[in-house]
Amino acid sequence: MGSRTVLSREGRRYRARVCAALAGMRVVRMNGRLQVRVTVCPPDHRRRDLDNVQKALLDALAKGGAYRDDSQIDRLFIERGPVTPGGKVLVELAEISA
Repeated sequence: MGSRTVLSREGRRYRARVCAALAGMRVVRMNGRLQVRVTVCPPDHRRRDLDNVQKALLDALAKGGAYRDDSQIDRLFIERGPVTPGGKVLVELAEISA
């Protein structure tokens, strides 16, 4: 579709949930260089690729106002957490001091 990105219906719902969570927490936009730590807690023991989570999540965090753009991220850590009923993703954002 050219330079346009098309999100699936499920992708749009995911982004909306992330944006709503950020709004509910009254997150203030970060403008500096960032470190992001992501822990993905799957809902069951099926095989899942962790890298499938990162792009949608980072874009949703930017859209939700956590930061301007994912080009601000200098350090990115992604790890698998324990199986959790319903699944969840934990995100820690920190500005890196110069």
